[in-house]
Amino acid sequence: MYAIIRAGGKQFRAEKGMTLQMPLFDAKPGSKVTFDEVLLTSDGTTVKAGTPLVKGAKVVAEVVGEVKGIKIYIWKFKRRKNYRRKTGHRQHYTEVRITDVKAG
Repeated sequence: MYAIIRAGGKQFRAEKGMTLQMPLFDAKPGSKVTFDEVLLTSDGTTVKAGTPLVKGAKVVAEVVGEVKGIKIYIWKFKRRKNYRRKTGHRQHYTEVRITDVKAG
């Protein structure tokens, strides 16, 4: 059984036991989070698509903690001006483990 949920302006495919990296939000590690914006659910044989949401469906997850993504390097360069800059960025994510998928 899986569900497509909307969280943080993005869509994620959630199955029980799966770990997801979502955009950073305020939650303490070990706390429970419920996602009510379920766009689609499937139990393997039938698929329920919402218009726009599936009524009564929800996904329950446990917050694992905050993680950082891969490092991205940014290069700036201007020819003949002796101008070179190298900076990096690592995006912060909240990692959650899906504990239950309920199809309304």
